[in-house]
Amino acid sequence: MKQSATSRAKLPNPELERRVRELAPWFHNLDLHGIKTAPEHFLGDYPNVKWDRYAHALPADMRGMSVLDIGCNAGFFSLELKRRGAERVLGVDSDERYLAQARLASEVLELPIELRQLSVYELPQLREKFDWVLFTGVFYHLRYPLLALDLIRSHVCRSHLVFQSMLRGSDGVARVEPDYPFSERALFERPDYPRMCFVEHKYAADPTNWWIPNRACVEALLRSAGFQISSHPEEEVYVCELAALPSWPERALIERSLL
Repeated sequence: MKQSATSRAKLPNPELERRVRELAPWFHNLDLHGIKTAPEHFLGDYPNVKWDRYAHALPADMRGMSVLDIGCNAGFFSLELKRRGAERVLGVDSDERYLAQARLASEVLELPIELRQLSVYELPQLREKFDWVLFTGVFYHLRYPLLALDLIRSHVCRSHLVFQSMLRGSDGVARVEPDYPFSERALFERPDYPRMCFVEHKYAADPTNWWIPNRACVEALLRSAGFQISSHPEEEVYVCELAALPSWPERALIERSLL
């Protein structure tokens, strides 16, 4: 029986399998015409299992929109948004091997995306803003996480931010007053007060896991950086819109330092 073009495309391809092996290890388990890039991932079919829980929170039709995927890794999210018709998708990552994986996936799946090697602290070099900015799986790997949020808000986000971070600690969110006297101490012992834990050595065998926030901390950080949380579709994921920057005397100094 003659095979269809579709079935032939899904047959194992020795050349593709070789290229996938050469770029291992993969953190994104992509399906490249039946060849899985990380089938033994410790989180399962990651990041598809994560994406399934919040994909509905982003527009199904992204025609005419631009997307910046910060820390794009092997390009899973960049490719998904290109499938939704995004006019321009730019993935940036500091790791050239991840970018090589994304290039291969883009080629094989015939979903053209742009890729550049940049760290989050180099985003001002882009000199442009995007309709949707994805900042997922990066925050807790940064030595200077709030600086990254400030740079995103000031330089690359035109409208929407999708933020995700590993969270630990309480899921509660304390009601915090605008100010407290110097004598107040008990507040800081509450598990639902905004806090981040610092990892001096390693967590999950990863020396780049530096700061791990609780839920209250993430929400406070996003507000402080000038984002309004519009939805919380998944435990670790927030969809945000640009908001007015908080007004306090040092804000102008910080803004000038980010230019």
